Amino acid sequence: MNCIKFSDSDTVIQIEVKLQKIMPLLCKDCSGRRFPIAFPDQRDALWLCENCKNFVNIKDEFVREWTKEEMDENKIKLENFQKDVTTEKTPEKKRRSGVN
Repeated sequence: MNCIKFSDSDTVIQIEVKLQKIMPLLCKDCSGRRFPIAFPDQRDALWLCENCKNFVNIKDEFVREWTKEEMDENKIKLENFQKDVTTEKTPEKKRRSGVN
């Protein structure tokens, strides 16, 4: 409980503050970083810990394990992404002489 007292009177107001957890960013087991994964069929996002290989919901409750099929699908998406990204250097811009 927090209390506020007004300087010009003897009135004291008590305020109850309840902290609400918004995102389960850190894993309870390994203290590793979790990543949000959207599942359109469930209309929700689950939070994945890649170290523990499990999903939790927004309330930090265990939902399910990360399946082998999902791991393989994720690996394929990553490989495709890395192939599509260009590694060529961008050409340097040449400035015209005599221009400020």
